[in-house]
Amino acid sequence: MSAKGNCYDNAAMESFYGRYKTSSVGKLIFADLEALRANVFEYIECYYNGYRKHSSLGYKTPIQIEEKNFPLGGRELEAMQACITSK
Repeated sequence: MSAKGNCYDNAAMESFYGRYKTSSVGKLIFADLEALRANVFEYIECYYNGYRKHSSLGYKTPIQIEEKNFPLGGRELEAMQACITSK
């Protein structure tokens, strides 16, 4: 949190909620709390964190960044760890 009265304190969450409401929820009415939670989880884990382009990543998706940095799907990290522990 920054100083009292700073209008940017909540900007990131307001941006997220705005995107969530317009791209996922729309005018849906949920039958119960579990249906709402499932929708929120699906939006965050399946779309927002994976496929949505982020300005902080140069307008690339997190999946694109991971494929670029870890072309073997993380298996190179296992090999690296084996080298570190064998010393």
